[in-house]
Amino acid sequence: MHVFICENTPNGILTGVYDAWKLKIQERCSHADIYLVSGQPDNYELFCDYHTVAPSAEKAGKVVSTLNRKLGHDFYETILTAILSIDLSGKKKMDKANAVYQTIVAALYSPKGARVLDSLSNPYIYRVFELSRATASEAHHLKGFLRFSELQNGVLFSTIHPKNNVLPILAEHFTDRFPQENFMIYDETHQLAAVHRAGKNYMLVDASNINTELLQNYSENEARFQKLWLTFFESIAIEARTNPELQAQNIPKRFWKDSVELRHFCE
Repeated sequence: MHVFICENTPNGILTGVYDAWKLKIQERCSHADIYLVSGQPDNYELFCDYHTVAPSAEKAGKVVSTLNRKLGHDFYETILTAILSIDLSGKKKMDKANAVYQTIVAALYSPKGARVLDSLSNPYIYRVFELSRATASEAHHLKGFLRFSELQNGVLFSTIHPKNNVLPILAEHFTDRFPQENFMIYDETHQLAAVHRAGKNYMLVDASNINTELLQNYSENEARFQKLWLTFFESIAIEARTNPELQAQNIPKRFWKDSVELRHFCE
């Protein structure tokens, strides 16, 4: 058994897919003899050859190109959202890196092609499905709930607290929506930020040392608009019709602290 230890990132796992496939061809072994893991394994087993994968943008790019060309963009999006998922279920379930690899193998060898994603009886494909669904669902919610505030320097800023690594999805979405705006989305959970300069593409940067106090320096217009919005929000509320359960269904509570109108409920 050949075990490929991948960095838990899209580049890391897709590079692992590239290296594993290359070794399969060179060694003339079966895909069943290959296993990918995202991150260091808890235990090293006897009679296994371990390969540490060095992330490579070039190798990952070749895998992305192949998936888009042979299986279509929707298939690639499913694979990407599965990789971006943060699995909190522990080690009981199949590692996502191996599920991704074996799903790609199944799609490329099957006459169904990308339609193998409908074969949820396959444990690898079902694993990719549940991981992808979790990430896509959270990204969909945040596309609607994310709020930008204007800072004194004119930059639009937002803080999010997602479970999954949805920042690349949101950054691409808002780059398409606001191509001529300077904005930053700060993922406090994973200590990452998407920085977009007007007219350019976004960049993902390490935000572990970000100065959060400076990010509270709103512009005068922003402060006025927030006050105006809160006044409107409170004035239209009918106390007798307050329904916290319905409110939580429409906007899950974990998003409240990032919404101006609901933030005071979390304080």
